[in-house]
Amino acid sequence: MQNILLPESRAILSEFAASKTLLAFDYDGTLAPIVDEPARANMRRRTRELLAELALLYPTIVITGRAQDDALRRLRGVGVYEVIGNHGLEPWHANERLIQIARGWIGRLSDMLGSVEGVRIEDKVFSLAVHYRLAADKPRARAEIAKAVATLEGVRLVGGKQVMNLIPLGAPHKGTALERERVKLECERAVYVGDDETDEDVFASEPAAPLLSVRVGRSRQSRASYFVPRQRSINDLLSALVALRKGDPRRAA
Repeated sequence: MQNILLPESRAILSEFAASKTLLAFDYDGTLAPIVDEPARANMRRRTRELLAELALLYPTIVITGRAQDDALRRLRGVGVYEVIGNHGLEPWHANERLIQIARGWIGRLSDMLGSVEGVRIEDKVFSLAVHYRLAADKPRARAEIAKAVATLEGVRLVGGKQVMNLIPLGAPHKGTALERERVKLECERAVYVGDDETDEDVFASEPAAPLLSVRVGRSRQSRASYFVPRQRSINDLLSALVALRKGDPRRAA
């Protein structure tokens, strides 16, 4: 895994910037910092400005675990081509059957986890997220969540940063969504930037076209090929992509 912001990585970044390339970003932990209360997770002003500029230069999308409506509110006015929610499920595969599956999970989890301090169930209509960031005893919270999830049927459990995501088994994932958009937009390549376990569905995929996979934060366990050191580094990457498309070497350095 190599730092995409170092001079020795400039050639590969330039190659993608010079092609018909789709840019795709996760939201939480990538475009916006992770915060204790997910409802307060917003992009910094400079990130928003750079993303809006980028969206004028490249086909640009956001693929997030958030419900699509929630993500759309946070990205209003930025001008990205598409916002894909629920880990790749919304909007194309959202249906009543999945709503009923998620509702069934909520009832069971509420009964089993209601007394566990610091655990909160987030209903995203087609999937659930069980947060334990505020739990004083995080190992116990994780164990209780895992025990409760084990009683459910038809669930794919994907961990995250002090959250467990419950996704309908067999539902499309972020890798599926990225490839669908790349084909639809007739792009020759794609860049994907993410920070968490659900982003590994992209990093570990075998796309039909070249993919530049970038993780926020270095990790030996990740299948991403490149990384940026921390969430605040996203502005440096966005700025470099803007500069390379505009041919401004000062901003690209």
